[in-house]
Amino acid sequence: MRNIVWFRRDLRIGDHPALVAALEGADEIVPVFILDKEQISEAGSKLLAYMSNSLRALDESLGNRLHIIEGDQVEVLKELIALYDVKEVHISTEYERYGAERDARVEAAGIPLVRTGSPYAVAPGRVVKPSDATPYKVYTPFYKAWCAHGWRAPAKTPKEIKAPKPSDKYRAFPDFPVPAGTTIIEAGEAAALKRFKEFTKDGLDSYDENRNFAGIDGTSKMSSYLKFGEIHPRTLLANLGESKAHDTFRKEIAWREFYADVLFNNPHTDTDYYAPKFKEMRYDKPGAQFKAWCEGKTGYPFVDAAMRQLVVEGWMHNRTRMVVASFLVKDLHLEWQLGERFFAEHLTDYDPASNAHGWQWTAGTGTDASPYYRVFNPIEQGRRFDENGDYIRKYVAELAHLCAAEIHEPWLFLDGYSHGYPERIVDHAVERIESLERLKEIKADKPEQPERK
Repeated sequence: MRNIVWFRRDLRIGDHPALVAALEGADEIVPVFILDKEQISEAGSKLLAYMSNSLRALDESLGNRLHIIEGDQVEVLKELIALYDVKEVHISTEYERYGAERDARVEAAGIPLVRTGSPYAVAPGRVVKPSDATPYKVYTPFYKAWCAHGWRAPAKTPKEIKAPKPSDKYRAFPDFPVPAGTTIIEAGEAAALKRFKEFTKDGLDSYDENRNFAGIDGTSKMSSYLKFGEIHPRTLLANLGESKAHDTFRKEIAWREFYADVLFNNPHTDTDYYAPKFKEMRYDKPGAQFKAWCEGKTGYPFVDAAMRQLVVEGWMHNRTRMVVASFLVKDLHLEWQLGERFFAEHLTDYDPASNAHGWQWTAGTGTDASPYYRVFNPIEQGRRFDENGDYIRKYVAELAHLCAAEIHEPWLFLDGYSHGYPERIVDHAVERIESLERLKEIKADKPEQPERK
């Protein structure tokens, strides 16, 4: 007897409850990945290249038995069920709108789906307020309830996986090359586990202190691996202690789960405002300034370094994600969706919930209690989190000749523009005031004292 394991956002064999469940009731499993034309057409080139590499790594771990087919999910699964006399199709539960609707359509066609596990330590919708069973709208109480809820231990990795050898018809591996001039991190479960082992040894115990410094390797870089399910959050949580550094890392994992929960309960907020009143704010139309932001030519070194990192590597440091998002919305007065889409085009770790709600949090339109007054100063953020300018020099060649005292405000120094660095497209101090004035237009009451970062 055979069961299908339909891989989607879970490209691994370790800590994979759906795989374990499929193996328990079958002599062999048929591992399957279905290429979705609609999703491929909307995905960025770096993300597709990463996915292609991840699928190769998964296939290797399965003894080159992965079935890869491009087509309609219902048609592909029915064909494989008939070919292999399959009893059940096992999946990890998906909660985002597209995946949930796809799975509902497959079931409606008569295909038996067996759901075990999900891409989260705690599935969206599980953590609710004990008083009225409604979802949390603010992170901190969610985090406390999420910890109290707890999660299962990692599932055991199968010692043996028996699977039929697929014919060439079912080996349609995609060939999405890494775009010229870019570099992306190594994909696959083995790479994820290796990176996490290195981080646990060298970075975890100082994570609370070093995670904000863009110029050092102080973060886990687990986001792309979590995006494709090459590692499960339970694996990351399993051996964390109670130190401040470990708790800070635990909280970062919880942010991902919080945003998944928010999107699950508010499915329109992947593209629409969580706080509807901000639809009424006066925004500018994208033009030359938006183009300069996309190209990392705003004239603000910390912003430009981050944008260039994104375009070259398909990844950006979390601190700088907030800085560039604030700059787009508060300094350029553009809607957050423009930045969210640009990130989606370039990130290898693009996750609809984390991306949309990370943007909304910084834009001030999301789940924070009174966030719009938070306006990140791109100069001071650079000074605080890239004091020596190492991060800026790495990505902004035009400023590599400047010393630490000069690099954050090159316009103040005679040699600042000598290598072709662009002049500032806006004056941050002026635009900060303008941003808060626009807020007054949609608020009937007097705004609180602005919070400065």
